Amino acid sequence: MIARERTLSTASVAAAIASATHRIAPVWPLKHFVAVNPFLGFADRPFAETCALLRRVGRIEILMPRAFYASALDAGEIADDDLRAAIDAAPSGWNIPRNALDVRDEVRRTPRSIASHPAHVATVADTLDALAGGNRMASGVGFMVDEISKWCAAYFDDGASSWRLPTRGLRPYRAWRSSMRDDRNPEVMGVRGFRAIVAALPEDPVATIHTVLERLGIPDRACADYLFRALLDIGGWASYARYVTWQAALAGHSDSTLVELLAIRIAWGYTLFAQRTDAAFVTAWRAAMDEAAVIPLDDRLGEDADLCLRLVLQDAYEHAYRRRLIARIAPSAAEPAQPERPLLQAAFCIDVRSEIFRRALERESPAVATLGFAGFFGYPIEYVQIGHERGGAQCPVLMPPAFTVCEVVGGTTPDDERAIFQLRRLRRRVAKTWKSFKGSAVSSFIFVEAIGLSYAVKLLSDSFGITRTVADPNTDGLDRSAIGKLEPRIEPALVGGRETGFTISQKLAMAEAALRGMSLTTGFGRIVMMVGHGSTTVNNPHATGLDCGACGGHTGEANARVSAMILNDPDVRTELRERGITIPDDTWFVGALHDTTTDAITLYTREMPPVSHRDALARARTWLASASSTARRERAAQLGLASAKDVASAILARSRDWANVRPEWGLAGNAAFLAAPRALTRGIDLGGRVFLHEYDHRRDDGYGVLASILTAPLVVASWINLQYYASTVNNRVFGAGNKTLHNVTGLIGVLEGNAGDLRTGLPWQSLHDGDRYVHEPRRLTVLVAAPRTAIDAVLAEHASVGDLVEHRWLTLFAIDDDGRVWERQAPGSGWKPVV
Repeated sequence: MIARERTLSTASVAAAIASATHRIAPVWPLKHFVAVNPFLGFADRPFAETCALLRRVGRIEILMPRAFYASALDAGEIADDDLRAAIDAAPSGWNIPRNALDVRDEVRRTPRSIASHPAHVATVADTLDALAGGNRMASGVGFMVDEISKWCAAYFDDGASSWRLPTRGLRPYRAWRSSMRDDRNPEVMGVRGFRAIVAALPEDPVATIHTVLERLGIPDRACADYLFRALLDIGGWASYARYVTWQAALAGHSDSTLVELLAIRIAWGYTLFAQRTDAAFVTAWRAAMDEAAVIPLDDRLGEDADLCLRLVLQDAYEHAYRRRLIARIAPSAAEPAQPERPLLQAAFCIDVRSEIFRRALERESPAVATLGFAGFFGYPIEYVQIGHERGGAQCPVLMPPAFTVCEVVGGTTPDDERAIFQLRRLRRRVAKTWKSFKGSAVSSFIFVEAIGLSYAVKLLSDSFGITRTVADPNTDGLDRSAIGKLEPRIEPALVGGRETGFTISQKLAMAEAALRGMSLTTGFGRIVMMVGHGSTTVNNPHATGLDCGACGGHTGEANARVSAMILNDPDVRTELRERGITIPDDTWFVGALHDTTTDAITLYTREMPPVSHRDALARARTWLASASSTARRERAAQLGLASAKDVASAILARSRDWANVRPEWGLAGNAAFLAAPRALTRGIDLGGRVFLHEYDHRRDDGYGVLASILTAPLVVASWINLQYYASTVNNRVFGAGNKTLHNVTGLIGVLEGNAGDLRTGLPWQSLHDGDRYVHEPRRLTVLVAAPRTAIDAVLAEHASVGDLVEHRWLTLFAIDDDGRVWERQAPGSGWKPVV
């Protein structure tokens, strides 16, 4: 007998499955790729314990190596005061030096290798890898991952393949078993009896997991860790399966996709286990299970001297940034108060890229004011583009869309609109057929032989950025005359059996919530811009990751235009006045889009402003153009374009270059979230690193707005921050690897190369410029201008946010009414004064 079989209860296996799958964070597909907290399943436990658990279970590091911190010390980025603060905050049981000088000495010593960590939970794959000297292909583990990945790509395919997997209509585990009946590839590659072993396993996925765990002899206390470790082998596809279950939960029902994928992985591992009856494997496996049986229930964090040291260094690294940030936003640093009523008021997304443009725009004139709000502007809509039957969710992925808004061609009759709709669908079908002809197994040869050379002109024009590599998906199939007339239709209508648009009561509720959410209830400017944002790139599978996360990985112009149209509605304004929000008659709202790649601003003025506002709008356009130029110059330095003769042209060319792996830096560098009046930071250079949310607690009766900010925009900012953090500290596990090796699979995600697991997170080129890290891995610093009693009430009521603070996934500060950062929330100790 290879393993000492153990009897496991149904309840304990169910609990282990639930625990393992809970630790997997979802990943969104490429069509609306958004940032996700990779540690979402660990938010209910401390950051330090998570570091220890991942090290113990998966030999996964989520801290930087010692050399990184040594460099920061040498460069003066971490001062002795930062070290002392981190040492003082460390638990007394940690095995670390207790003074700054000793820490500086210790950081340069070589630590024990993580591979020798004594409390590792081994899977069959780990044991086989160890016996094969780390050669995953020789051990069969690499082959297993490739085969599972290949099958998942076929099963979950979202339209890339011409020939669909015949069993796609079945649930995943049943579909896989059916496919394996005819798959001889594993046996050809040396996995003897593969089909018979799979056929002999139970048909129910949970029963299969239970059976295999017992046959392998996994100790009860190690089952959850074992299953989680098994999922890590196919972590990319597990994350996509978790996304499927997430979407099902948003729709109000359950889904077993991730559990079934776990069953596939466990069954595959068992087939490899069944191959080995040799003494070396039997001995190694029994030793691994004996070790797993005595793993302590705690993670013995304090005994791991290297881990404790690096946790202290990470805290010091973050403390140094917080110290500099707090000094920068001292009340005396902000510009004097602006005029009572601005000529131009612009509401931008809180995205850190907006901070640079807002600062540039405010420099143009004292008559300009900006504020920050989540980029969907409080309108959770599904936006259906013309020619489509379904649309994308233009709201944070934490919530489902509540309304459907259709795109129309303004100024056309219903018959004209129907003709445009049908023509676009016809053109898209023709384009799809042509693409299939070019890429199919047989006709591709005919295509190349007959007209391949005629594509030389297109190839050259694409290479020089004159044309796009593919048609713009937002406008493909439309005539140029129609593109300029596209707009959302917000009036109620029945389209395809679905109610679209808003009733007057819905408009009113959304408008009031949005204005109160951005603390914009008085002091309206003559022109108020609602500025969404998007990006311009080509040949970039992760392009939607550069668009608006608050809009579900889409560009934000739809939400901006809907917001402006509703707030210009006279009936809405009349009702708002009854609710205490008086919008002056001479205030006009305009929807706009900020292109974060080129810093161009597009104004949507099909709803023409009154004649009295045209001069003001002309002045606003002048200010915007100048601010765009200023923002480009600031970004150009990071893009290596500071010496370009024409910065605007260089940046525009970069956005059209299909070979450029860094068209922009996205949210790299993000480090802080600030909810406060803009007056606190106006004129202060925050380096494009801070999420800026407008908030005035004096206008927030009952602190409902504060609760909304801390439970939605803050959580989304934390997701972004932790995705960038994880992709930087361990790109192999949490990132997408090298962009130049990416192959899109199933229109879902990318492989690095032609095989292996689905890659999640951010490509290396989005974090590092080849010489240095552009993103500095720091957990989010949060500063909120509100009474601490109000903040405490929100944290107590909403565990999802309270856990982030208590377990140190972020650091929270309170700002007093004088603009001073005066107290910090210390986990387990309450509020502490800031020195």
